[in-house]
Amino acid sequence: MTSTRTKLEVNDYFLYYGDFKALDSISVEMPERAITAIIGPSGCGKSTFLRSFNRMNELILGVRTEGAVKMESQDIFSIDVVELRRRVGMVFQKPNPFPKSIYDNVAYGPRAHGIRDRAQLDEIVEKSLRRAALWNEVKDDLHKSGLALSGGQQQRLCIARALAVEPEIILMDEPASALDPIATLKIEELMQELKEDYTIVIVTHNMQQAARASDYTAFFMMHDDRSGYLNEFGPTKKIFTAPENKETEDYITGRFG
Repeated sequence: MTSTRTKLEVNDYFLYYGDFKALDSISVEMPERAITAIIGPSGCGKSTFLRSFNRMNELILGVRTEGAVKMESQDIFSIDVVELRRRVGMVFQKPNPFPKSIYDNVAYGPRAHGIRDRAQLDEIVEKSLRRAALWNEVKDDLHKSGLALSGGQQQRLCIARALAVEPEIILMDEPASALDPIATLKIEELMQELKEDYTIVIVTHNMQQAARASDYTAFFMMHDDRSGYLNEFGPTKKIFTAPENKETEDYITGRFG
């Protein structure tokens, strides 16, 4: 059962790239142990918003923010960024395994956080690969390069790598857009299993995926000055069957975007 307890809370949040306002006054509460999909036309700030939660936008020169982003009432800008990125894992659009063995890909994070004991690492690697629904496919080939796997397997390896450091939240930026339909379905099934233990936020341009895979949907749009804003947020079923705003309905039915 999906929890209604808030995991991520955003209040009156603005993000600027230099003089350009990319995000305009976003306020939203995302429940824990649920999948929230972020949808909207290209260029409306979906990925920028997603990357706010692990402060990856800070890697870009000239970025500044206003307003509050909180994880369980704690201001994320007050959390040590290394610790924040341990708690908030990220899976990118294109699978990006390290050019290392499957084992070393998954053990990378735990080792970086000081775990050296081989038995403990073995346990973490197996547990993470099982959680990512990959263990049975690779358990006899753990020393094979992660780059030798298929695209879908690589993406599940990247999910296992994110899970290995025991995050609370997993951010996914169009995680299936580079995958075929069968691999996409596996990722969606995996998300359903993972939400038992994790809060998941996914950016997707695929309406069907948002409708199938998420519990809540945030619909972003752009003002005339190209700044992104949150047009509507709610349970996915309601957004897709009885949206409150005409723009949401037009976008979902393919009339624009």
